[in-house]
Amino acid sequence: MQPIVSAKNLNRIKNWRVLIYGKPGVGKTTAVRQLNGKTLVLDLDDSSKVLSGADNINVQPFDRTKPMVEMNDFVTHLNDIIKGYDNLVVDNISAFEKDWFVEQGRKSTNGIGNELQDYSKWTNYFARVMTTIFMDADLNVLVTAWENTRDITAASGQAFSQYAPAIRDSVRDSLLGLTDVVGRLIVNAKTGGRGVILEGTDAIFAKNRLDNRKAASIETLFDFGKVKSETTKKEPDVKTAKKSEE
Repeated sequence: MQPIVSAKNLNRIKNWRVLIYGKPGVGKTTAVRQLNGKTLVLDLDDSSKVLSGADNINVQPFDRTKPMVEMNDFVTHLNDIIKGYDNLVVDNISAFEKDWFVEQGRKSTNGIGNELQDYSKWTNYFARVMTTIFMDADLNVLVTAWENTRDITAASGQAFSQYAPAIRDSVRDSLLGLTDVVGRLIVNAKTGGRGVILEGTDAIFAKNRLDNRKAASIETLFDFGKVKSETTKKEPDVKTAKKSEE
């Protein structure tokens, strides 16, 4: 057991874990440009081309035809791979999930469909991978995902749909529980500005336990501890975009 630590000595923003999600094409990978320091991107969906020209970003290619072998190799050598980096980006876990199930389907009886045991295997496998990355990596970790909607029933019995990261229910809640910030990335249809919703509602899954911001422009998203709230003109982009989708 590790020694007891006084809460007054804890650093809230050291080695943060952040997940942003949104529709394909809204700029999740491009947001990596806003990170300070040297960054390594684990490119799970071949979208790293948008980072061309960034001299503080390196990309770890990923063979999508054998996702389990590739991920096992990455996690096994994690500490050596991330040495000297300030940030690790896992981009994008929704694509990784799809590729993993495709790979398992090739091993099935008919060579296409997934078998029942694949789903429980995925739950255990994904939990081990992400827990290892989150717990062992001594740096900031940014995870990206696509978005979809899930059906939620409130304590009152009211049912509604909620935007959330596009990964299976069996692994989503445990991952989000390990994450300090979960934000939904949206684009203002009128201005083209991009913002991240950081406060959860019945319609949107989000949370922020690093500071008191309820929303942030993409340019200031990673300024944890530096700003108390968004005071720039970019915050209305978040609110306007949110209303335009409702």
